[in-house]
Amino acid sequence: MKAIVYEKYGPPEVLQLKEVEKPIPKDNEVLVKVHAASVNFGDLPVLRGEPLQRLMGGGLLKPRHKILGDDIAGRVESVGGNVKQFQPGDEVFGLSNFGAFAEYRCVIEDNLGLKPTNLSFEGAASVPMAALVALQGLRDHGQIQSGGKVIIVGASGGVGTFAVQIAKSFGAEVIGVCSTGKLDLVRSIGADQVIDYTREDFTKSGQRYDLILAAGGNYSISEYRRALSSDGIYVCTGGSYAQYFIALLLGPLISTVGSKKLGAMYGNPNQKDWAYLKELLEASKVVPVIDRRYPLSEVPEALRYLEGGHARGKVVITIEHNNKN
Repeated sequence: MKAIVYEKYGPPEVLQLKEVEKPIPKDNEVLVKVHAASVNFGDLPVLRGEPLQRLMGGGLLKPRHKILGDDIAGRVESVGGNVKQFQPGDEVFGLSNFGAFAEYRCVIEDNLGLKPTNLSFEGAASVPMAALVALQGLRDHGQIQSGGKVIIVGASGGVGTFAVQIAKSFGAEVIGVCSTGKLDLVRSIGADQVIDYTREDFTKSGQRYDLILAAGGNYSISEYRRALSSDGIYVCTGGSYAQYFIALLLGPLISTVGSKKLGAMYGNPNQKDWAYLKELLEASKVVPVIDRRYPLSEVPEALRYLEGGHARGKVVITIEHNNKN
């Protein structure tokens, strides 16, 4: 099968399209014939071998995982002996935990859900990481309430576009923060108000928010804290690495003083949330925003485009199979 492989850390140019061995599913795995994937900002530090990624098991001197990519959508080819929820022919989407930039990928059962019937494979591949993080960040970590004032920083990106729509589905008042050229996009997906961060610093406006979800941006944790209501919650899901890890490490400590809560989170795939997202998508309460599509051979170009910071919503990888596959 074909896959995008890298043998050494570096820029997108180190990625190469190669023939590799087709995987065989273990007892708890599903073999998916991949029809689409999508790129995430998290792919970039893994590709470049940033120190923290190496220390967290990515491989000290060279990559431990030779194929990048987490978001996946496709059709079940075969299943392991202990798999109960899927059968060959099922159309699925989910998180592959690396390896999505390939024609086939083995994925553990709980990391997959049935694909929303109204979405193409490309649409479904744009969903998993971004929508799961948005949902769990708002609901589980942010304790979103109907009527609450919620601000989404980085509202025009992958997580941000899902977060705006999911927050609206909970009945919240939603404010999106993005750059000048993306204001209309964020309005079009339901934001009640949009703030252009190049012209206004929302942390200095005097407004207070019940929930801040930072999917981008690079404000300090003290600036976020200042913008919270007296018992508000700040949840960091992205932005710069420094912003994320400061929120992860210092947020709980700062939260011990006063009633404001601050922290960071990452997505936890599970069958219940795949089903919940499927329901939202099939009811068109949430609609994926796809900026560009690239074929598998152009994953390096897709990552360069994403890294440039210009993407509106998600960047998707389409994967075509020849007859012998």
